[in-house]
Amino acid sequence: MAYTYHELKEKTIEDLREIAKGVENHDAVQGYSQMNKQHLLPALCKALGIDTREHHDVVGIDKAAIKAKMRELKKKRAAAIEAHDHDELKSIRRHMHSLNRQIRAHVAP
Repeated sequence: MAYTYHELKEKTIEDLREIAKGVENHDAVQGYSQMNKQHLLPALCKALGIDTREHHDVVGIDKAAIKAKMRELKKKRAAAIEAHDHDELKSIRRHMHSLNRQIRAHVAP
């Protein structure tokens, strides 16, 4: 059965050891019966070829468009810093802040 990182993270140490028992001949899970969950989880992910980074699902917004707008604002911010335009710089920073908050508000728990 194919697992995801999140599914493995939710399992108990006993369940993880059962899965490790089924993984044959992989150095990462050698000694699985002596490992705690903190060490066994990354070892299992390595043995099963699972990405260990957690991915957050964003619901209800176009995250790619917001990120593109952020990149554009970063260029404008650099130009405002060069020009010593403090009013424009403050406006850009507030806009960036609101976009960041918008993304964070829509990340599914």
